[in-house]
Formats: sequence, structure tokens, C-alpha cells
Amino acid sequence: MLRVTGAALLIATAAIHLDLYLTGYRTIPTIGWLFLLQVISGFGLAALILATDDRLIAAAGALFALSTLGGYLISVQFGLFGFREVRTTAGIWAGILEIAAFAVLAELAALPGPSPLLRTGAFRTGAGGERHLPRQAVITRMGVPAIGGVAVVAAALLGGALVGAGGSAGTTTPVVGGAALGTDTIGGVKVLTDAQGRTLYWFAPDTSTKSVCYGTCAQYWPPVAGPDHAGNGVTGTLGTIQRTGGGVQETYDGHPLYTYIGDTGPGQAHGNNVNLNGGLWHEVVISP
Repeated sequence: MLRVTGAALLIATAAIHLDLYLTGYRTIPTIGWLFLLQVISGFGLAALILATDDRLIAAAGALFALSTLGGYLISVQFGLFGFREVRTTAGIWAGILEIAAFAVLAELAALPGPSPLLRTGAFRTGAGGERHLPRQAVITRMGVPAIGGVAVVAAALLGGALVGAGGSAGTTTPVVGGAALGTDTIGGVKVLTDAQGRTLYWFAPDTSTKSVCYGTCAQYWPPVAGPDHAGNGVTGTLGTIQRTGGGVQETYDGHPLYTYIGDTGPGQAHGNNVNLNGGLWHEVVISP
């Protein structure tokens, strides 16, 4: 039961990451490859656990689930490889499943049982003829309570990180407008920037009169409030639109403007050509 349940939990977490990978995360530098690695490893470990009932593989699956959760917590609280995660339903469920997978597979690894990966001489034969690792009873007796403690700590860390993370509900209040927009050259391309020098983006599904980026989308791509004014080198037409639920958003040549949480400072354009939150994102290019 532990083997099947643990493998099923790993498959569930891998499936969530696969869905996120296919719906946009694959275009995020470095993060996309890490998501693909998680998917392949998750499905592979689940298959091995079901096929072998090996205690060491079960332990590897438990550590894999815990490390995946750790990566998520780091991304939510501090950012990872230039990308900072926000609180989403998929992330919450993945975190819960990863804690459950760790608890189940770690308990399986702590129970007496064979490990074909270890040499035969490493086993002892019990009174009933069963084979087990030396001191396995001690590992089982001490391991199970320890596993419960680690799971509780992991759950507390997940809850704390999610409380402090940006949520997906409601609308996001745009940053204060009234500043001068500027320009920067990134990768040989002259792009529009906000007053802090951060690259500005436009969203392909938007229209000249309407933004469709709300909720989780607006957490990843904070709308730029207007009205701003053009600084040196800025050509094109600035304007504003009214956002649903209140607030005024800046536009440039008919495109509502956004920043990207993956850009931690000036000179970065990690959001360019990313397919995320329902469409493609592009840096705003300033015409010569």
C-alpha cells in the first residue's frame, strides 16, 4: 500500500509540473529545463518504486519529493534563477502532494525490507527467515517519528511561504504612475523601460482598449499605472486604459504595459517571448 500510494503521489506531482511546463513554463530560462527534469525524474522514480520495491529507491523518491518542495519554497520566498514564483492553486496542491509523497516513501524506506542495490552480504536473516538490513529495527523505530517531524516542519514552511507570497485572487494594484519612461539597449535592441529602468512588456491577447491580465497573471506581470510621460529617447504614443475593478494602466502605441517579476533589475528582459498566462509576452521595442 505504501509503495503504490507513494508512487501515485510522485506521479501526481510530476503531472502537475508537466501541465505547467506545457502551458508556458518551458519558455522560462533555466526554470523550464528544471521543470522538465522534475517531470522525467518523478515519473521514472515512480516506475522504479512500483517495479522493484527497493528500499533505497523509496528513500530516493522521498528525498526527491522533499527537494522539489524546497525548490518551490526558495522560488516563492527569494526567487530562483531570475524567476520568482507566486501563490497559485497548482503550486499549493503540488506542495501538499510533495509533503505527502515524502512521508509515505520515507516510511516505506524505514520499514524492514530488501534492497537489491546492496550486496547480499549486507543483509541479516531474521528468526522467520526474512532478510533485513543490519539495525533495521532501530531505523524503523526511530525513523518513523522523525519522518513525521520533518513532514510537520515542511508543512509549516510551506504555509509560511504561501502566506507571504503574492496571491492569485482579485486584481493587482498597479505601481504608481506619473514618472518618466525611459529606454535601454538589451541584446542590441532598444526597449522601453519604467522610471526604475526595468523593461516593459506587452501581452499579445490584449487590445488597445482592454487588458486581459488579471489574478495570477497580474501577479507575474504587474500592470504599469499611468499616466506617465515620455523621457529622453522615447518615441511613440503614450496613453491609458481603465482596468476592470478600478485603476488606470499605461499604454504605449495601443499596448497596455507591464513589468515582469522575473526581472530583478535594469538591463534584464527575461520575459521576452515567454508564453505564459495564456499568451506570448514581448518587450516593448522603441522604433529608431
